[in-house]
This record gives sequence, structure tokens and C-alpha cells, in this order.
Amino acid sequence: MTYIGQPLKRFEDPTLVKGEGLFVDDIKLPDMLHAVVLRSPYAYARIKSIDVSAALRLPGVVSVITYKDIPDAMKLLPVHVMAKELFGDLSDALLHPVLAERKVCYVGQPVAVLAAQDRYVAQDALELIEVDYEPLTPILDPLEALGDDSEPIHPELGTNVGLRMYNEGGDWEAAVAQADRVVSERYEVQRLAPVPMETRGLVADYRSQEDLLMVWSSTQDAHGVKDALTQLLSRPEEGVRVIAPDVGGGFGEKHTIFPEDILIPFLSQSLGKPVKWVADRQENMLTFHGRGYTVDVEAAVKKDGLFLGVRSRIVADLGAYFFRITAGIPMLTGHRITGPYKTPVVRFEVLGVITNKPPTGPYRGAGGPEASYCMERTVDLIAKELKLDPAEVRRKNFIEPEAFPYTTPTGIVYDSGQYEQGLERVLKLSEYSRWRERSRGNRKPGEPLIGVGLATVNKSSGGPRFILSDEARLTIEPSGRVTAYTGVSPHGQGTETSFAQIVADELGIRPSDVRVLHGDTEIIPFGRGTSASRGIIIGGSALKSVLQDARQKLARIASHVLKCPAEDVEFQQGRIFNSRSPGQGISFDELAAAAYNEELLPLDVEAGLEFNGTYSFSDNPFSYAAHVAVVEVNRDTGDVKLLRYAAVHDCGNIINPMLVNGQAQGGIVQGIGQALTEGIMYTPDGQPLTASFMDYAMPIAEDMPDMLLENMETPSPTNLLGARGIGEMPTVAAPVAVANAVMDALEGTGVSHIDTPLTPEKIWRALHKDAGHR
Repeated sequence: MTYIGQPLKRFEDPTLVKGEGLFVDDIKLPDMLHAVVLRSPYAYARIKSIDVSAALRLPGVVSVITYKDIPDAMKLLPVHVMAKELFGDLSDALLHPVLAERKVCYVGQPVAVLAAQDRYVAQDALELIEVDYEPLTPILDPLEALGDDSEPIHPELGTNVGLRMYNEGGDWEAAVAQADRVVSERYEVQRLAPVPMETRGLVADYRSQEDLLMVWSSTQDAHGVKDALTQLLSRPEEGVRVIAPDVGGGFGEKHTIFPEDILIPFLSQSLGKPVKWVADRQENMLTFHGRGYTVDVEAAVKKDGLFLGVRSRIVADLGAYFFRITAGIPMLTGHRITGPYKTPVVRFEVLGVITNKPPTGPYRGAGGPEASYCMERTVDLIAKELKLDPAEVRRKNFIEPEAFPYTTPTGIVYDSGQYEQGLERVLKLSEYSRWRERSRGNRKPGEPLIGVGLATVNKSSGGPRFILSDEARLTIEPSGRVTAYTGVSPHGQGTETSFAQIVADELGIRPSDVRVLHGDTEIIPFGRGTSASRGIIIGGSALKSVLQDARQKLARIASHVLKCPAEDVEFQQGRIFNSRSPGQGISFDELAAAAYNEELLPLDVEAGLEFNGTYSFSDNPFSYAAHVAVVEVNRDTGDVKLLRYAAVHDCGNIINPMLVNGQAQGGIVQGIGQALTEGIMYTPDGQPLTASFMDYAMPIAEDMPDMLLENMETPSPTNLLGARGIGEMPTVAAPVAVANAVMDALEGTGVSHIDTPLTPEKIWRALHKDAGHR
């Protein structure tokens, strides 16, 4: 029996369903202190003074630290090496302060951190800290921040442009000259809060006798946290151990290094006691966002819909400072604007703009949803202007299978794909033609408007210069117990299950016989965490590489024990036997024991079964998705109801289809939220209006339609498993599929575009021609 491709239930779930998981807030240590963070109530202000004396006098308060209390080496957070490679040495003004010194630049920026014996005492004491602020006028609109008369938020920069990037392939002016039409539109892709079920948090415990700093962090990258701590706290690598326990969702946010990741361990080291900090929901939503783009797109096309060229100008609202990967996401957006289409000419400009808002970073899709939203909306506008079916325009411009590997005009290599096949499958699955006919025939006054939206998108697992290697380790004990060690650090993907399936198939044992360990920098001294839909692709391939070495050695030992050629040795159902004489065999456990007995080994084989290896690949695989959404729009209220949702995903060879479908459903729901309800909004003075579940409207279960899902398996040549990413792909396609459906429903009303989120108010105002509402 083979286990790869089987829909095994997640091994992780029984513990979680019974409430027996271990999350950061479940960790309780003797004499543990509780930390809280004082955050700026202003979007932009000078700090004239900070008085912590009253807070320190409150019984139970142990420590309050401000900027002056931390060493110079830990005053600024580090950025990813990729940012330095792309944009050179970044000014210190762009790096996020661990604690604010002379000014604050967004609501929620950390100003002080307080530790007390009880969390409630800590919260009371926080209100006793007196900060004398001098409010300044914030800049919230990135387009305003670009203006010549706009004062730089960080004067030492002399500008509010934090990064600039330009890339061109082909001759844009020639494409325009040959075009029958140039279709253009401006798109606003709103800021979003990732909203993992578990907020950020960590526990730090400095053990002075061992000179060891123990940290439990709700993170996607335990080794990244360790690297930051060794750098900023000037500690030796062997003096820091980071553990990622159960992590209740990350979505890219928890791949970032935050001030608290440094401050809480610093407090524990300074005080010699364990310290815990867990963000409340508002803190979590105040301090990190994804998306936030203004994008101008122009497409030069022939009258039959053939693309000649695409030009885009991307203004990314980066917020006040750079987090670790802030600078990389706009770059990815620029490269991903072309999608799955042959586009002879591409020109894009990226401007990363500083505003008085929290920093941005990767959020499920990391540049993919932003780019695909703009491109796929443009494709529908082209179809509308040329009076063509949106499916036909896409079909005409797809990259054909024989054209792979395909290099885009900006130098990105697509590995392989079956784009038209995926489109045809989703059109059939969704009954596209029937719904399209119905959407055009149901236009009587008073009746709901029906709309059909289509999105065909691709996305790489990672991006240019992104991490293309990882490590794995495998041990087989004399008892036959198998342990796989991976640098992948999951936060809900089911890695323990899928990796156990990979091991089981290679060694001929059951997945339940395999233990998968991750997320602890001491027992796994390597790893790049989990991000960019890379878990199976790079972590799984690294494990597969190590398994090949293990199987080769086991086969060599078995051939010696069984007196048969190594190529005749088979591994099946916990038994190793001679394929030419199946009765001649031993159990896997017996073979493992023999591997540690030098008397039973060939002379050229060392005793023991421990294997380590690194796997690297040169280019990222690209996954693909085709989505169709059908909606009903109420003319009188602007309400949108999802009637049907169909999606086809190509994530290469599938390890576990149940896990794939779970990722697809979750990603689609997040994409629907972006399309219809979610968005971070601010008052003119920079106060957030949507920083809690009272006003940040996530989709709920009763609003979701049944999803019709299918998978394709076009193996990728880039990795040992032939896999592609799935975790982010649905979130790339879903927002624009829904947006295209709503705009299709409004066809004939004079409304050509409305920016997301497509709330009932926006739609109602557009239908009633309320000036100023797009």
C-alpha cells in the first residue's frame, strides 16, 4: 500500500479537539511575571517625557523599561537579508525601533513594557505611566505622502519613499502603437488584519545557572526568532533555545520579528525570572497589516483580446517602519502582475511609501493577491470593453504547456502548467455557461442581479532570491522507531501527517510508526520555518532526499542479511523481503536492529541509522488556480449573497488530498473576506476604526456557500516530490473572483468598478450614483 495520495486524517487533531494542545498561553512556570506593553495612542507625536515612577510604586510591579533602559545593540529590529540585497543598506530611520525614543509614528507603537506579578496588576499599572506627547499631523494617504509639499515622516530620509523599484521587459511604447485599445483602471487593495485564531505571544525563561535563555514563541520561524535574539541580545547561539509549541494560525504575520520578541526575553534575562506576554485581540490587530496598495494598470490589447503589453505603477503603503520582510512584498507584487498569461511587454514601477500606520508584511499570498486582483479585474474590463466573454480572453492569452519553462519579460521563470485545462474544468464544474446565461437574462426591475466572476491565477512558492534550500534529519533506532526532524515549523498545515506519509512510503512502514519533530531549535538545529507555501516543496523534498539515503543503506544491509542483490530488496507493510522470493524476509524492526550489530553488517557499512541532508533547488514552482464565483446582488440594499463557488487547484503531486482541500476552503474564505467585508480603516487623525471584532467584519460560516473543489496534478520539475504550493493559492484567486462576480452583476447599471471591500453601502451608493464613492 502507498500512503502518498491518501486522504489520511490529521494526526494532530485528536489532541487539539480534546483541548490537550499546548499553546503559549498554556505555559505556566514558577514565579512567572506577566508583561504588558504601553502603546502610543497617537498616529504621530513627539515624546517630550516619560514618567514611570507611579507605576513602579504600585505593589506587585517589578519592572518598567523604556528606550533608555535597553542597550544600543537591541534598539532596532533587523530586516531580512533579501531587503539589503535588493535595496542596498537601508537607513536606520526605516528600521522599527524596539521601543519608541523621541517620537511615535503609528497608533499601537510600543513605548514601554511593564512586568508585574499578576497580569491584572500589570494592566492597572500601565495606566499610571505618564507620557507627555506633542501631537503632530499624521500622513495616512500614501499618494499624499508622495506629494512635493508633504513633509517626510522621517526627516533624515528627505522623502516619504522608503523603496523604489523599476523593471521592464519589452517596448511599452511599441505595444501601445500596435494596440487597438488601451484599457486602464486604478485599484485600491485595502489593508487587512491577518487575524489568526491565536494572537501573538511568548514566554521567556532565563536560566542563569546554565546561562540559557529559553523562549516559547507563537511563531512560524523558531530559528528566525533565535537568530534575532542572538544578534540583538549579543548571546551565543548555544545560549538561546526557541520552541514553537502548538501555533494557532500564522498567515505570514508570525513570520515577522516584533519588538515583543526581543523585549520579553530581555526582561527575563534582566530580572532572572520567567516572563509571559500574550497580545490581546486589539493589540494584535493594531500592530501588523497585510496588503495596502494603490495600483494603476494599463493593458494594451488587440480587438480580439490578445495582450500586447501591461504597464503598472504600484504604490505600496508600507506604514511607518520596515519589519523583517516588509520591503520584499511590493517587489513580489510587481513581478506577479502578469499572472498565467503570455504578455510580450511588461513594465512596472514600485514605490514603497512611508505613512503613519503600522508596518505591513506578508499576509497569506504575499504579493500574489494584490497582483492578481489588479490583473484579473483588468482582464474582465478588457472583456467588457471588447464585448468578449471573460473566459475567452483568458483562454486566448494563456501560456501553452509546450512553452514551459516560460520566462516572463521581467525575468521570472514559470516551471510548468496546464492553464487551459484548469479553466475548462472549472467552467464545467461551476456550470459557467448556464449561470452566465442566467446573469444576462435576469435584469427585470426589482429582481436581484446575478453575476458570474472568474479568476485564473498562478503563484510561486517564494520569490526571486527567496530561500531555496532546507535541511532534514532522520533517525531509526535499534527498536525500529523512526523519527523525522524538519526545519519546517507548521501552524495548522498538518505537516506531522503529510511528512509521516512521505516517510512511510519510502521505508515501507505505516505513517503511525513515524514521529515528526519540528519547531525546537535545540533538537532541530536547522530550519527556515514555514512561509510562502514552501512546507512540502522544500521541507518535504529535503526529507525525501534524506530518506533516499536511508533506504539505500537499509537495502544494502538487507541484501547482506537476506543474501540477495540490493536491487531485489522490497520494503512493504513493515517487512523487508527478496522480491524474487517473497518468503525470504525480515521485519523492519529486525532490520533496524541488525543495522546496529556490526557482526551482521557488510564490511563497508558503518553501524547506525542516522541521516542528515540539505536539499536545494534553483527555481520556485508555480501553482495555479481557476475559480468561478456566482453571486446575487440585492438592488435595494446592496447585499451580496454567494450562490455558487467552484475552484480547481493545481498544486502538483498531492501528498494528502484531505489536507489540500482543507487549505483550499480556508484560503477561499479568507479571500471572500477581503472581497466583501474586511478592511482596516482610519479616522483623519490616524485612529483605527476597525481594530476589534466589533467592527472588523470577517465572514461567518452561514454566509459561505458549499464549495465545489477539484484538484489537478501537474508534477513540478523543480523538486523531488513534484509538488507545488497550496496554502496561499486559494487566497490569491478568491478575492478577485468574487469582485468580478459582483461587477458582472452590476453590468448595465453604469458601474464599471468598485474597490473592495464590496460592502452593501458601497454597492448601494454606486447603484444610486452617489458621487465620490467608487
